[in-house]
Amino acid sequence: MNKTNTINDLTGLILSKAYEVHSVLGPGLLESAYEECLCFELAECGLKVERQKPLPVVYKSIRMDAGYRLDILVNDMVIVELKAVEALSPIHTAQLLTYMKLAHKRYGLLINFNVKSLREGIRRYIL
Repeated sequence: MNKTNTINDLTGLILSKAYEVHSVLGPGLLESAYEECLCFELAECGLKVERQKPLPVVYKSIRMDAGYRLDILVNDMVIVELKAVEALSPIHTAQLLTYMKLAHKRYGLLINFNVKSLREGIRRYIL
C-alpha cells in the first residue's frame, strides 16, 4: 500500500468516526464533548491518539511554550482541529495551517460539529 492510500485510509477512518460521534450526539454541545468522544472512538480502532498535545512556537531558534495545543494528533501524522461554532471562518483555516506548519505535519482536518449535517463542517488540508 502506498503512502497516499495509507493517509487516505487514515483520514477516512477519522472522518468516519467523527460522523459516528456527530450522529449520536448531534450539534449544540461544547467542543470538549466531541473531542472526548472522538478520541475514545479513534483509540478503540487501535490508533495512536494524542489529545491536547502541546505545540511550542519556535521563533528565531528560540523555543517558547506559548500555551498552544493541538486538539488531536492521530498516528503522529494528522492534526485534527475541532470546532463547535456557528460557521467555520477563514481564521479557523489559518489556525490549522499554522499548527500544521509549526508541528511539521502535512495533513490536517478541520471539523465543526455544530452543524446539522457534518458534511458541511469538514475541511481537509495537505501542506
